Amino acid sequence: MGTGASKRTEDGSHGGEEPEEEEYLDQGGGQLYVSLKMENNFKLKKGDLFPHVFGSVPLVGSWDSSKALSMERESASMWELSFVVPPNHETLDFKFLLRPKYSNAPSVVEEGPNRQLIGGALQGDQRLALFRISSDEVLEYRVFIKADRVSPFDLAASWRAYQENLRPSAVRGIPDVSLGTVPEIGAENGSSTSLELDLEHYVVPAPSTSANSGHVYAANMTETPRSLSLTGIFTNADGSTSFSHSFKDSGASVDRHVPLKDMEVVIPDSSKLYSSSGMVESKSMGTFSPFQRQDSHRGLFVDRGVGSPRLVKSSSTSTFSTEPRSDKEKKNSMPEAAGAVAAAAVADQMLGPKEDSHLAIVLVGLPARGKTFTAAKLTRYLRWLGHDTKHFNVGKYRRLKHGTNQNADFFRADNREGMEARNEVAALAFDDMVSWMQEGGQVGIFDATNSTSKRRNMLMKLAEGKCKIIFLETLCNDERIIERNIRLKIQQSPDYAEEPDFEAGLQDFKSRLTYYEKVYEPVEEGSYIKMIDMVSGHGGQIQVNNISGYLPGRIVFFLVNTHLTPRPILLTRHGESKDNVRGRIGGDNPLSDTGEIYAKKLANFVEKRLKSERAASIWTSTLERAILTASPIVGFPKIQWRALDEIYAGVCDGMNDEEIKKNMPEEYEARKKDKLRYRYPRGESYLDVIQRLEPVIIELERQRAPVVVISHQAVLRALYAYFADRPLKEIPHIEMPLHTIIEIQMGVTGVQEKRYKLMD
Repeated sequence: MGTGASKRTEDGSHGGEEPEEEEYLDQGGGQLYVSLKMENNFKLKKGDLFPHVFGSVPLVGSWDSSKALSMERESASMWELSFVVPPNHETLDFKFLLRPKYSNAPSVVEEGPNRQLIGGALQGDQRLALFRISSDEVLEYRVFIKADRVSPFDLAASWRAYQENLRPSAVRGIPDVSLGTVPEIGAENGSSTSLELDLEHYVVPAPSTSANSGHVYAANMTETPRSLSLTGIFTNADGSTSFSHSFKDSGASVDRHVPLKDMEVVIPDSSKLYSSSGMVESKSMGTFSPFQRQDSHRGLFVDRGVGSPRLVKSSSTSTFSTEPRSDKEKKNSMPEAAGAVAAAAVADQMLGPKEDSHLAIVLVGLPARGKTFTAAKLTRYLRWLGHDTKHFNVGKYRRLKHGTNQNADFFRADNREGMEARNEVAALAFDDMVSWMQEGGQVGIFDATNSTSKRRNMLMKLAEGKCKIIFLETLCNDERIIERNIRLKIQQSPDYAEEPDFEAGLQDFKSRLTYYEKVYEPVEEGSYIKMIDMVSGHGGQIQVNNISGYLPGRIVFFLVNTHLTPRPILLTRHGESKDNVRGRIGGDNPLSDTGEIYAKKLANFVEKRLKSERAASIWTSTLERAILTASPIVGFPKIQWRALDEIYAGVCDGMNDEEIKKNMPEEYEARKKDKLRYRYPRGESYLDVIQRLEPVIIELERQRAPVVVISHQAVLRALYAYFADRPLKEIPHIEMPLHTIIEIQMGVTGVQEKRYKLMD
């Protein structure tokens, strides 16, 4: 292990340590790795004497020969014993002795004075070890003593390697993909692992920030209008005047209408939105505020971890310089991401036109074709990847300004007032989206029918020089799906919340749909993506035109793999491992006794919950504790994913929080400050984990049968955040308890969550 602390001088004699070496060994934070070796040139027969070591603290703590430490055979003639002591330990006294292995005969202690090790330096000469067996027989051993200063991390790595070599893996030989697995002998579920017949017995409340978006109308989850918040006017069916305001209820934005007289909507002139003086009109307040201009030569900044510098390019020079990042600086248009996403964003900004740095996905399609559902899924996906994305629903703007009780006649193409009103709220929503982009937003999802070329041309003119538009058209020819969507619309939409007669609402909506069908014009202009019969999950096709760039390409790839087929996804951590018991991070340890019980309970649960789902599959990481948790599950294919492995802690792997805090205080504080972007030395950050999980998300979206994912805390936090649409900054703090199953139900109504706790 490097150069030993015990040295020889040039003439071969053993000398003391040089001051520089002693100073090095006395530095804090390290440990002394001491290696004692003895070599003989004769063969020991069975029953002969075997080398041992005994001595003072901290080696053995006793001069009792019966408590001596045995040396391990390294080769036919070499014996070795290694141990670790603090570099500032007191004098370490020790001696070698020989003990018989199979008899109670007395031990033979080496002749001569005690050997002493002080600060890693051996005192005196490095002499042979002489053992007097009888008056005329003496055994000689050559002695090798080394003392190296090592960091706790190198020491931990050596120990882990030793343990892995010492303990054969319990999962070695299990294939990455196994089909038609059969129960193992002794894996039957006993009374301690059996479950109640009714699985509802194990249901526990989901957190308030759960993934239950299926209980809320999707359009209400979209961006709250800036221009119309707390100020709007419309005429109700009875002729009364009301204004609307928006507030939060269980995480969803809900429209409420309060009667009010003489209230007017103030609609700012969009031509004054960006003034030449660098001032921007605030739509919510009707005043001007300073706004930093977009400069074509502005610098690019991509976060690479806590404390990283900002890369700045001056508009007057072609060189880059660094300066500390200010907490008050304008919002960055770079995604909060790592890996391919960050690299692509830099390339697109450096090489693409200015407006390409902001992307508007403009939905096109008839009502009840899944536009809002598709927009919500795409918003969730892009946010999870690190792109600042918002969903703007024009229907929400319409309800805020004109009320929820507009009948089908309001949507007739020959209703001039209705057309003007709808174009007006569309322009307001688009202006709000562009304003948000100019403040640093990256991707806006503009959700409306946009069913005519005239409307789409209006939007393209509004977008000129400000953002790039890609039209996303959803087409569906399956009458069963359309009828189902219409009925869900009547049940959930605020447009029919005050309609007590379901059939009357159904007929009104079908009349509205007929008016749209009469004037509908398929997309033929600009860049577009057409999704044709994709929602059924049984085929369909996607057409693309003039699509280029990393992000548009990722969007197309995501949309190709999405569908509305209902199916559950079960997320669970592995059973408790031995490192969980010790409080250590990372590692690749087997399950504890408690973890083995959970593995059997989980198998029992999967058998009951998915008994009619023969196409289900089990996904695990490649780590031993996850594979062992899945091993009792039978009857389903099992697939190991390297992408599902726990976040890699680098040099901190195998340590606990106290050890990191003591030995790496700067790293400990950096991680505490920003767990999302913090990257372990030689390891990963949460953003790195998200990047490697993208293929898993795509495959989960593509699957049409249930999937059980058995993985680890950090990985499941990232996966759960995708389904629950949780902000990136919250991911490292999401509660992900052991021995709990999170069932995510995906379908046409959105995402719903249920939790089962099988063990405390």
